[in-house]
Amino acid sequence: MRFLPLLLANLRRKKIRTTLTIGSFAVALFLFGLLAAIHFGFRQGIDVAGADRLVVIGRTSLIQPLRLTYGDRIRRIPGVKHVAHSTWFGGVYQDPKNFFPQFAIVPEDWLTMYPEFVVDEDEWREFVADRQGVIAGRKLAARFGWKVGDRIPLRGTIFGGSWDFNLRGIYRGLRPQDDETQFWLRHDYLNEKGPQWWRGLVGWYVIRVARPDDAAPVAKAIDEEFANSEYETRTQSEKAFAASFVKQMGNIEFLILAIGSVVFFTLLLVTGNTMAIAVRERTSELAILKAVGYSDRFVLRLVLAESLVIAGLGGVIGLWFARGAVERDLTQGLILLYLPGSAVAAGVAFALGTGLLAGLLPAVSAMRLSVVDALRSV
Repeated sequence: MRFLPLLLANLRRKKIRTTLTIGSFAVALFLFGLLAAIHFGFRQGIDVAGADRLVVIGRTSLIQPLRLTYGDRIRRIPGVKHVAHSTWFGGVYQDPKNFFPQFAIVPEDWLTMYPEFVVDEDEWREFVADRQGVIAGRKLAARFGWKVGDRIPLRGTIFGGSWDFNLRGIYRGLRPQDDETQFWLRHDYLNEKGPQWWRGLVGWYVIRVARPDDAAPVAKAIDEEFANSEYETRTQSEKAFAASFVKQMGNIEFLILAIGSVVFFTLLLVTGNTMAIAVRERTSELAILKAVGYSDRFVLRLVLAESLVIAGLGGVIGLWFARGAVERDLTQGLILLYLPGSAVAAGVAFALGTGLLAGLLPAVSAMRLSVVDALRSV
C-alpha cells in the first residue's frame, strides 16, 4: 500500500474527530492572527515613520496649536529640506462612532512630505481646484462606500457647524502597512470657514531634513528658535512621535495580547493532547502494519505526517480567516490592523511545530513498539 492512500485512510478513520481537531487548530491560529494584527497595528505608525521626518508640536501637548508664521522661520533653519503643516479637524460623519483621522493640509506640501501616498493626477488636480475638495484613503472610502464625486457632510466638533465636502480623489499607500484611512481637507477652506479664533494657527508641523543624521541638531535648533515664545515647541522624530501614542495605549495592548495569548496556548495544548491520544489509541493498528512488513521508520513518518497535515491544514484555514477579518477593519479605524507576511509565516510555523511535538512522542513510541507486546492486548 502506498504512503499517501494510507495517510488519507487514517485521516478519514474518525472524520468527526479529525474535523474537530482541524477546527481547533483553525480557531487557535485565527486568534494568533488577530493578536499579531493588533500587535503590528499598535506599532504601525512606528514601522512606517520616516527616518528623515520630524514632528513639531506644542511644548505642553499636541492640542496646543502653533502659529502659521512658524513655517517660514523653520524653513530658514539649516538642515531643513521641506516643511508641511496639518490640523486635526475632528468632524463627525453620520454617527460619533464613525471615527477616522481628518487632517487639514496644504495640498502642494503634503504629497511632497509623504511620497508613500499616491493619488491619480487628474483626481489631485480636481482636489487642488476645489476649496471644498477632499481626498480619502482607499480603506476609508471602501468602509463607507464612497466614490469620487460624492458629497460628504461632516458635523464639526472642534470647529463647529456643518461642513460639506466633495470627494475629489482616493489615495493608496505604496506599502501594505501604509495608513489608508485618512481624510484630507484643505487648510485654506478651514481657515476661511472656521472660527475667528483659529485664524493664523495650525495643529502641528512635519519637517523633512536633508539628511537623517541632521535630525537631532535640527530638532534642537527648532525648539531653541521658539523658546520663551507664546507658543513654545517640542520637536521629535516621527518614530518617537508615533511611539508616544503607543506608550499611552500600552496597557490596552498588553491586556489584549496577554489574555489572547493565554487562550491561544491553551487551545494549542488541548489540541495537541487530542492528537496524541488519537495516535495512542491506534497502537494495535500500528503493530499490525509492522507485522505485515512495514518498517519502523515508515510508521514514524506516517504518524508524524498525519499530525502535521492536521496541524498545517487547521493553521492555514485559521490564518486565512484572520487575514479576511483584518481586511474588514474590525476596529472601524480605531486600530489600524495589519497582518504582515512574517506573522503569517510565524503562525504556520507555530501550527506545524505544535503538530510535530504532538505527534513526535507517540510516533517514536510507535516506532519502538514491539509487535508481540502490542498484539497481546488485542
